Amino acid sequence: MPEEVAVLVGIDWADEHHDVSLQLVGGAVERRRLPHTPEALATWMAQLRHRVGPTGAIAIAVETSRGPLVHALLEHPGLVLYPINPRSLKRFRETFTPSGAKADQPDAELLRELLATHRDRLRAWVPDDEATRALRRLVEHRRKTVDLRTQFVQQLTAVLKDYFPQALSWAGDDLASPLARDFLRQWPTLDAVQRARPTTLRRFYTAHNCRRPTLIDQRLTEMETALPLTRDPAVIGPSVALVQMLVGQLEALAPSLEQFETAIAAQFAQHVDADLFSSLPGSGAALAPRLLVAFGSDRTRFQSAVEFQQYSGIAPVTKQSGRSRVVHWRWAASTFVRQSVHEFAGQSIRYSAWARAFYAQQRARGKQHQAAVRALAFKWIRILWRCWRDRQRYDEARYVQALHVRRSPLATRLSLDAA
Repeated sequence: MPEEVAVLVGIDWADEHHDVSLQLVGGAVERRRLPHTPEALATWMAQLRHRVGPTGAIAIAVETSRGPLVHALLEHPGLVLYPINPRSLKRFRETFTPSGAKADQPDAELLRELLATHRDRLRAWVPDDEATRALRRLVEHRRKTVDLRTQFVQQLTAVLKDYFPQALSWAGDDLASPLARDFLRQWPTLDAVQRARPTTLRRFYTAHNCRRPTLIDQRLTEMETALPLTRDPAVIGPSVALVQMLVGQLEALAPSLEQFETAIAAQFAQHVDADLFSSLPGSGAALAPRLLVAFGSDRTRFQSAVEFQQYSGIAPVTKQSGRSRVVHWRWAASTFVRQSVHEFAGQSIRYSAWARAFYAQQRARGKQHQAAVRALAFKWIRILWRCWRDRQRYDEARYVQALHVRRSPLATRLSLDAA
């Protein structure tokens, strides 16, 4: 990026308007408020470009690297964006206003001032290529859809416990499955199930790929002898209405989720780094695209594995003062990236010998499951970062050989497990 810029801009963006603090090199500070419309932003950018010339660099500090404002700014070339962590801006604001007072225009001033005085310590944001940005939005939207499905399943579980708890067993283990949805749609109450003929129920289970005779017989026997939790119509009637609504929501989400998964698979297959992340043990169709977008396409974004460990939130925070030393969870991190790396580490235990040995080693030291998986994720990130930086596929045999060459305790455990 150029050492000198033609103009410094701080923007505090909001849903309805954006407060701007602007200063041309050698000029006075200018302030204005822009409506949040594409036309207003385009007009303002055209005026600014006319003032600085076709080659003048425009440095803009904003509180985030994503959002509608950033999407609009990306339409204009020649911008150097500096995303500022909201917590960093808050600390900078508290330096001058210990009372905690906050307003949009002063925040824009602080962003511009932060850019003017500490630009050498800020890192300009380089957006990922189009394929990576598209894949990121797809995997994030899919995750939100899965979370929404989980909320509906939890609500459905809660309401069934209120009046028809037997359905939690008879409808199968997954209430979002076609079997559960069809069961609750046809028989939302115990009375409806007990009025159905055994041949009808048996045929229903068989049609939904539940063909174990012993399991079907067990369920039919339970249905004959089951007693209702309540016979109060004031409870059963409204509960049935809620169950039907939740079943309908789950029914509507199913094809949408399939569409997301199909689009992700097609987008991921065309990506230049698809082969790299597909080589990871346990990544699979869901986690490989998520790991890809977590690292991104800009190889200069993470200068070391430590930076990604901190960015993902896997690395803990250490606070030390005198004799006091505290290590705690890193809160300032992307939840989606943290989940992606953590879930991948958990899956790798099933497919990677050294990961399985490392996890067993951590459990033997007294760590709980989640802590052991986080420790494994911390170790995996060093490998992932090196493969990503060098654009090289992961090779399990090569890594295990390196463990033996270094005489790692993990190599000794691997040899014992093999023996």
